[in-house]
Order: sequence, then structure tokens, then C-alpha cells
Amino acid sequence: MADVNTTPARNSDDWAVQTADTIERLIETVRSNTSDRLVSVARLIVFGLLAAILGTIALVLFCIWWIRMLDSYIPGGVWVVYLIHGAIFTALGLFLWWLAWRRPARDH
Repeated sequence: MADVNTTPARNSDDWAVQTADTIERLIETVRSNTSDRLVSVARLIVFGLLAAILGTIALVLFCIWWIRMLDSYIPGGVWVVYLIHGAIFTALGLFLWWLAWRRPARDH
């Protein structure tokens, strides 16, 4: 009677191991397709926001430094520096506006 129990037990064990391996592979595939990608996207969002915040702070500090430096070298008052910057940004804005409304050349 001992022979009867050994053969079915091996088949049963092999089937159980194969089923467990299949389930484990399926769960690993689902996890890699979902949570790993979500972690990557979350990291991208966090580091992107951090870079945007630090970049904005750096831009503001650079603008403050630039205005103060020009104010110390250009005679008059700080209003002269503001006037010069206003003229530069107005000219740049008008140029970009002109580019936006310019029609593309037609091919004949």
C-alpha cells in the first residue's frame, strides 16, 4: 500500500508547484506592469516639481540680482532700469506676436 501513495503524491506535488509558480509569475507580471510603473511616474512627478520650484526660485533670485546690478551701474534711478527692461520685454513680446500672426508662405 505504500506504493499507491507515493505516485499520486508526486503528481499532486508537481501540479501544486507548477500552479504556485504560475500564480507567482502572474502576480510578478501584474506588479511590474502596475506598481513599478506607478512608482516611476510618482518619482518623475516629485522630482519634476522639485526642479520646477528650485528653477523658479533661482530665476527670481537671478532677476533680483540683475536689476540691482544694473541699478548700481546705470545712473538715474531704478526706474531707468525698469524702463530699459520694459522696452526689451515689450519689443520681444511684439516680435513673438508678429511671428504668431504671420501667415505661412503658400507653395504654388
